[in-house]
Amino acid sequence: MQSRTPAARAGRPRSAAADAAILAATRAALVELGWSRLTLGDVATRAGVAKTTLYRRWAGKNELVVDAVAELFDELHLPDRGSLAADIEGVVLQFAGILARPEARSGLMAVVAESTRDEALRERIRTSIVDRQKRLVLEGRARAQDRGELPPEPDPEEAARAAGLIFDIVAGAVVHRTLVSAEPADEEWVRGFTRVLLTGLAASG
Repeated sequence: MQSRTPAARAGRPRSAAADAAILAATRAALVELGWSRLTLGDVATRAGVAKTTLYRRWAGKNELVVDAVAELFDELHLPDRGSLAADIEGVVLQFAGILARPEARSGLMAVVAESTRDEALRERIRTSIVDRQKRLVLEGRARAQDRGELPPEPDPEEAARAAGLIFDIVAGAVVHRTLVSAEPADEEWVRGFTRVLLTGLAASG
């Protein structure tokens, strides 16, 4: 798993164990205290590190929470279940499972709300969560093309735009289902969503 934290400053080397403890403590604090009551001091105490250690790594609470939530989404992987439909169902179920976790739900909704008035935070969300998870679309599409389930895309720019659109559709639907509508993204819903998505992909091919 790749680190979400900013590049280390010159001087004493970074501790991966400290980073992991801080991010885990941030998620625990989110669940117990909520966004408004979470402080870097509380996180430092939970993680067993000095508060200055946090400030050497993160500029403030916004950045810390984004990185703590982003680490959860790094758990996502694209399963090889033998077909494009089955692969999509597998990764969407994983995504819904992560969003069902209290630390992911509270953290993501908090930083998205804060980002409405903070362009730097919006950019961090894009680079730390959105852009990294687009890899799943690229991997899935390439695998489906190798199987002959989808046609090749000779224009790289058009392929990139299509990947972004597919990601937006999947992420938007699952986030709305689980966080806005507060309905379960269970296997039945995921199968129906996948059928609709693949109908669109086939038409666009």
